[in-house]
Amino acid sequence: MTQKTSQAFDEARAEEFGNQLVGTYMGACRTLIVDLGHRSGLWESLAQGPATSVELAERSGLNERYVREWLGGATVSGYVDYDPPTKSHTLPAEHAASLTGETGANLSSLSPMITFLGGHVSGVLEAFRNGGGVPYSEYRPEFTEIMDDFFRRDYNSSLFDGYIGVVPGLVERLEGGISVCDFGCGTGHNMNLMAQTYPKSTFKGYDIAEDAVASATLEAGEMGLTNVTFEVQDVTNVPGDVSFDLITAFDSIHDQVNPQGALNEASSHLAPGGAFMMIDIKASSNLEDNIEHPVAPFFYAVSTLHCMTVSLAEGGAGLGTVWGEQLAVKMLHDAGLPNVRVLDSSNPFNSIYVCTK
Repeated sequence: MTQKTSQAFDEARAEEFGNQLVGTYMGACRTLIVDLGHRSGLWESLAQGPATSVELAERSGLNERYVREWLGGATVSGYVDYDPPTKSHTLPAEHAASLTGETGANLSSLSPMITFLGGHVSGVLEAFRNGGGVPYSEYRPEFTEIMDDFFRRDYNSSLFDGYIGVVPGLVERLEGGISVCDFGCGTGHNMNLMAQTYPKSTFKGYDIAEDAVASATLEAGEMGLTNVTFEVQDVTNVPGDVSFDLITAFDSIHDQVNPQGALNEASSHLAPGGAFMMIDIKASSNLEDNIEHPVAPFFYAVSTLHCMTVSLAEGGAGLGTVWGEQLAVKMLHDAGLPNVRVLDSSNPFNSIYVCTK
């Protein structure tokens, strides 16, 4: 008979964890303030110079009472400086660097992801109890818009130097003229940027979301591009008579219903000497390796509340955001891509997988 041993309750540890939880909730509240400032344009308006609530409301065209309360939240959160005698608020330039602008440095563009996914907790909770998941259609069109806003900023500033330029020889091939297809192109911004920069190459984007494909086509027209097209297409069932010199997948494989099928299709539609370039989450397949990862809580939350559940909703693999490098390499090998190089991108969230047959 074994005797159960009891461990003394650590009061200090309990108190520390309680404080950690309170800090978590305060961070969540601050996220709401960041999101409201981002979506309303208040960060950009305040970055123009100091303002009272009345002045900022006039500057931004918003209701003064709401602006006043938001300024209170932004001030007590430590985002905005406040001068009591004049009741004027100032957004420090050092804070504006992370809250404004059209590049990936604008971290406020992440905040809508958190607040939006919070609205899907009830649906995902039902899946916890009954299995299945929340279908992708339940997330559209807002999820498409949020992802476009966030990734557009990153790729506007980093696509060429931080991703394409990292892959040896790729720029030269694109400049010389090759055929390119993007699997899961979303709103197509990357293909449009590449088509504009490399006019000798031809580009195609595949995605299952009709609204995203329509946005991609509209942008291509506005940019006057003639070397790029977009189609509503399941990337696990690409027409057999097409092949490409380069196939890309920008953060799109891990939430596929059939990710292995998508990788198999990419491999089978590469022209001789072609390459597959996959941009995906930089993490390990082993939980223990991710414990100290600085943004792992974000990865796992987004996976639970979107990437995993939209796949499971369709009876898919439910691969999840944090499938990790080890599993990614194995699946690429299983797809018939034995030569895999994993490169660092300029974005700490992402790795670049470059594969050839």
